[in-house]
Amino acid sequence: MIRFSIIRRNITNFFVHSFSTSTLSTSRPDPFHHIETLLKNCSNPCVLEPIFASMIKTSVHQDCFLVNQFVSVCATFHRIDCATLAFDQMEQPNTFVYNALLRTYSQSSSPVLALELYLKMLENQVLQTSFTFSALIKACSVLQSVKFGETVHSQIWKTGFSSHVFVQTGLIGFYLSLHRINDSQNVFDEMTERDVFAWTTMIKVYVRIGDLTSARKLFDEMPERDTASWNTLIDGYSKLGDVDSAASFFCQMPARDLISWTTMITCYARNKRYREAIQVFEEMKNAGFSPDEVTMATVVSACAHIGALELGKKIHCYLMNEGFSLDVYIGSALIDMYSKCGDLDRSLVIFFKLQEKNLFCWNSIIEGLAVHGYGEAALDMFRRMKKEKVRPNEVTFISVLSACTHSGLVEEARDIFLSMTRDYSISPSIEHYGCVIDLLSKAGLIEDALILVRNMKIEPNYVIWGAILGGCKLHGNLEIAQVAAAKLMHLEPDNSGRYGLLISMYAEANQWSEAAKIRVSMKERGVQKKFPGSSSIEIDGKVEEFVAADKSHPFLDEVCEVLAELDGQLRLASYIPKLGCS
Repeated sequence: MIRFSIIRRNITNFFVHSFSTSTLSTSRPDPFHHIETLLKNCSNPCVLEPIFASMIKTSVHQDCFLVNQFVSVCATFHRIDCATLAFDQMEQPNTFVYNALLRTYSQSSSPVLALELYLKMLENQVLQTSFTFSALIKACSVLQSVKFGETVHSQIWKTGFSSHVFVQTGLIGFYLSLHRINDSQNVFDEMTERDVFAWTTMIKVYVRIGDLTSARKLFDEMPERDTASWNTLIDGYSKLGDVDSAASFFCQMPARDLISWTTMITCYARNKRYREAIQVFEEMKNAGFSPDEVTMATVVSACAHIGALELGKKIHCYLMNEGFSLDVYIGSALIDMYSKCGDLDRSLVIFFKLQEKNLFCWNSIIEGLAVHGYGEAALDMFRRMKKEKVRPNEVTFISVLSACTHSGLVEEARDIFLSMTRDYSISPSIEHYGCVIDLLSKAGLIEDALILVRNMKIEPNYVIWGAILGGCKLHGNLEIAQVAAAKLMHLEPDNSGRYGLLISMYAEANQWSEAAKIRVSMKERGVQKKFPGSSSIEIDGKVEEFVAADKSHPFLDEVCEVLAELDGQLRLASYIPKLGCS
């Protein structure tokens, strides 16, 4: 509760400021209208206490209209204490004041207060309205309380609000938050009148459970649709990975808002179609929409995944020119983008410029240092992160262990791997095991790696055994290689690379008969190389990708001409390359 001594200390300065303007110098305004004006223009939570003090001094603190306005302003600034004080000072608050405080409580960190206030409302026999129950349903949704929600639902029936559209829509959303889909459906089916918001809420129910067939059916039955309806369906297809359906609906939209564009960009990025994400971003700008921070972070991330450095730089310039603040979301995306595109220096500059750094920023820069082979620097950054009291997560340890792998820091990796469970209670995942086993294998500690594999609490996958096999090839350990290869041929019977590695090891050991057996086994199983190599290059902000044996590229003829010319020049220089274009 606010102490009145604090109010009294602030009230003098408040009145000096409020009444010193030229418009108030000749005559004092009516207290009611003056307070009403102050509340409408209130933009600073610090003046709430003086305003309420002036309400008490001018004897308008019992006026239900003004208290209603005051409580609503308190809700805007999340000042539950001020709102509660104003309510407690009233002798006979009416329904509107109760509803205002109920709404404030339902949006706060203590929504249970709304339920307690409702009991008081019943005790004092105050008339309830649809807004009363809308606030209570919101509180129950935040609390995730089935018991309270069902009690409120029964009160809705008892008081005759079970046919109110706004209340019923709230109930659909409440049961959706509890994943009680049948209850949501029952409420929707019982509605005698439905507005577009009710239809859209029910579509969200089906989208939440991944039933896009029912969601689409409901969408087609809607008497009218708004942009939110289209956005909900597009987001549903996006989450299911049905990008083509999402794109089809996006193209059919009669009108689009910022959420529509952002949803489609996110859809492409989420499903690894990064070029389309960037293309939609350009279309969005051309359509006159200004992207928000979420959109920009997604687009920057798309540039990172396709290695489009020049395009990433242009988007970075766009961010600065449009006045975007370098927050933790955009900051971490830029750090990751520059790092993955090879510009580690700029990635570091952005990291150190950030005023606030969250876990994602630290993870991005540690991963960047690790990927570029700066293992010691990555570990130093990890130590600095811990000094800043930022608690690492599973992703952090993958990056740190990867840094150790790139730099051959065996002992450091062992200590970090043990500290995961010892200091942070993080159970190692298959990725963590993979980093350590790969490091031990490359360092020639094949036996130690095999012991760790056999002590794993989770079933080792093809990545684990692949790391063992790779280490065996590097250090010529044919005995353990045979064990790893047997596991891999069971886990990945069609992976030609595993067979080739073992054939090479048998050949190096002059065990030609064993190598021949592997070739026969490959032939019998029909194992062929399925994943041709590819390369990409960024030209004028566009990323061109070339895949081995692919003849569909639009510049195939020009590329072959250049390769033929290079081939001729190399032959003239007495070098016979193993190149060809057919």
